[in-house]
Amino acid sequence: MKTLGVYIHIPFCVRKCVYCDFLSFPAEREIQKRYIDALKREIEENAVRYRDYTVKTIFFGGGTPSILPENDIKYIINALKVYYNISPDAEVTLEANPKTAGYEKFLALIDAGVNRLSLGLQSADNDELKLLGRIHTYEDFLKSYEEARKAGFGNINIDLISAVPSQTVKSWENTLKKAAQLSPEHISAYSLIVEENTPLGDRSSDFPPLPDEEDERLMYHRTKSILEKEGYRRYEISNYAKKGFESRHNIIYWQRGAAHTHDYAGFGLGASSTVGASRWKNTNDINKYIMSDGRDDIKEEYETLPQDDLMEEFMFLGLRMTCGISTDEFFQTFGKKAEDVYKDVLYKWTKQGFMEQSGGYIRLTDQGLDFANMVFADFIL
Repeated sequence: MKTLGVYIHIPFCVRKCVYCDFLSFPAEREIQKRYIDALKREIEENAVRYRDYTVKTIFFGGGTPSILPENDIKYIINALKVYYNISPDAEVTLEANPKTAGYEKFLALIDAGVNRLSLGLQSADNDELKLLGRIHTYEDFLKSYEEARKAGFGNINIDLISAVPSQTVKSWENTLKKAAQLSPEHISAYSLIVEENTPLGDRSSDFPPLPDEEDERLMYHRTKSILEKEGYRRYEISNYAKKGFESRHNIIYWQRGAAHTHDYAGFGLGASSTVGASRWKNTNDINKYIMSDGRDDIKEEYETLPQDDLMEEFMFLGLRMTCGISTDEFFQTFGKKAEDVYKDVLYKWTKQGFMEQSGGYIRLTDQGLDFANMVFADFIL
């Protein structure tokens, strides 16, 4: 059977962070209840589309999924179990804000079937957290992390963000070391992207300056050296894990596999799906979503991707992984050799020391990973 990654979007949060451009907002409990019912309808009505799939991963993202009562999460997981073929060893991840989850909730989430927790720390500096608009302190995070361990979570990711306003290289190093010393199984360390239509992206907003380009580059390099010293292997540009704890759900996005047999289905407001060469996303309109029958009336932006687009995605998403892309899988998927399709591009970047090819894989070197976006641009056919 083909494999499927399932994404469940929970758009609700206590308060939007100043850098957040995700589809999220505060909502009263009545709206949350109606949304969960609509989610169940969508899951049920689309089951026939995925009857030939085995669900390998489930990811609750947001927003802040942990803002919901744990029974809501259990309700959704049970709906998936009824209508879909869930692998016995499926990875089930839930994103949590430290201020919205404690010991009793963690126990209930484990009972519901969640086996991987992603805790949003972002920074170990309380001044930086306040500037980012986070609702928690570092002390709140520590308490939440300890209670998650006590409840029984054996697979925890910590999210971090570098290059935030007023941050120094030293404070970022301190955040990295504090996170690593807790010994989570996984650490995601992203560099802040200032998005338009956010308080941070509003030029009239009064925020301290961002780190300069030199300090941001130094933070990037210190991330790799500090985390690798602490026993974490970088397996993707911004993601580090202990052996065997790589995010299986995210890998489905980055490496969809031979003949794109690893597809993903998004349920909930604004969620995207890709099945074979077909792609679509759900409406961003909460009222339309809640009132829907869970069928195609909420689906928008349908497109069938041409082969050139699929090849491009195969390359620039797969090359985010440090293992690179498999030339055999490229040939099995497209009936063409990557070495032929991208001959000039591969020659250019290999000659400059940004790419290498060995063991049936094409990958970026450490230097190439530093300038990945520049390299990726060349794979647009």
